[in-house]
Amino acid sequence: MGLFDRLSRLFRANLNAAISAAEDPEKILDQALLDMQEDQVQLRQAVAQAMATHKRVEQQYNQNLALAEEWYRKAQLALQKGDEELAKQALSRRKGYADATAALKTQLDQQTAQLENLRRQMTALEGKIAEAKTKKDMLKARLRAAKATEQVNQALGKVGTSSAMAAFERMEDKVLTQEAKAQATVELSGDKLEEQFKLLEGNSDLDAELLAMKAQMGMLPPQASPQPLPVSQQQGELEQS
Repeated sequence: MGLFDRLSRLFRANLNAAISAAEDPEKILDQALLDMQEDQVQLRQAVAQAMATHKRVEQQYNQNLALAEEWYRKAQLALQKGDEELAKQALSRRKGYADATAALKTQLDQQTAQLENLRRQMTALEGKIAEAKTKKDMLKARLRAAKATEQVNQALGKVGTSSAMAAFERMEDKVLTQEAKAQATVELSGDKLEEQFKLLEGNSDLDAELLAMKAQMGMLPPQASPQPLPVSQQQGELEQS
């Protein structure tokens, strides 16, 4: 590949990129619709001109057809009057109009086909323009929605949403950790208190059992021995019970 070809291709690529970057979709849509409407105007003018031409040819065809028929009647009249020479001249004139009529008929058929084709094209173009108007409004709405979404995303990116969410998550972890510590402290405190009561209960049982054992073995001091109540006091207690 030559240097000139490479430079030419590079220039075209940069030009196309610049054009694509400069294109405004809304303006392009509006311009495309205007171009289609201009085509519609030109097509209507072409249809109108074709209709006018068709009308003129049709008039000429009808005139020549009528003249051909008239000269045929004149030839018949001359023949009836016995003037064959005049009848031949009338037939000759009639042939000229008949040939013109045949040529005009061919031209008229061609113009009729062309006119029908132009009418179909105009109907199709009108349908495309109506569809383009609907699509243009829809595409504009979608484009504006896309731009709004892009702006919102850019705004969210600028305020650092990800870092903010990360900060919230860190604080949530800290709160959960603190709550777990508090719950653990409550549970540990409850266990110690309960254990202390259990120890006290266990010590009381051991002390009572040790005291009973000492009493059986006569190891208690005299003041510790239980003194029997007087007989009068025992009787009073019995009467109260």
